Amino acid sequence: MSRPLADQRILSFVGDIYEDLELWYPKLRMIEAGAEVVLAGPAAGVTYQGKNGYPAESDIAIADVNPSDFAGLLVPGGFMPDKLRRDARVLEIVREFDADGKLIAAICHGGWIPISAGVYRGVRVTGSPGIKDDLVNAGAVWEDEAVVIDRHFVSSRKPDDLPEFCLGMLEVLCRQC
Repeated sequence: MSRPLADQRILSFVGDIYEDLELWYPKLRMIEAGAEVVLAGPAAGVTYQGKNGYPAESDIAIADVNPSDFAGLLVPGGFMPDKLRRDARVLEIVREFDADGKLIAAICHGGWIPISAGVYRGVRVTGSPGIKDDLVNAGAVWEDEAVVIDRHFVSSRKPDDLPEFCLGMLEVLCRQC
């Protein structure tokens, strides 16, 4: 069995009202490829409920994250990103991943976090049509596609795009290997 991401660690944000599929599908797909996926929430060891009621327990507090320990970042959607983007440490983490050219993968409303971190200017992206204006106003170049890959950025619109989104994540992570 091929495990191209063996020994790689991926960080994912988690918080109340995250989009269940947009966290769990990529998490399980990256684990399947050999990666360790670490969930970072406002507090460590807390169980957060998804929009559809699926629980996810945080492994680490956002305040304790060291971006140099990770190969990439997953930003699921839901209502969670609107709250987490108000946390200065969340934005610092995203900026560090960007500065190091590491994967930043955002799906649906997850794009709100890179917008608030100021890393999307001039980047080709997609996202939920509900945040299209936010993306454009942040200087991103909007594309209505299932997945958009621009350097180390991967973005998708909705849960139906998850197969393409995960392939995009794997493409970028394998390129970084």
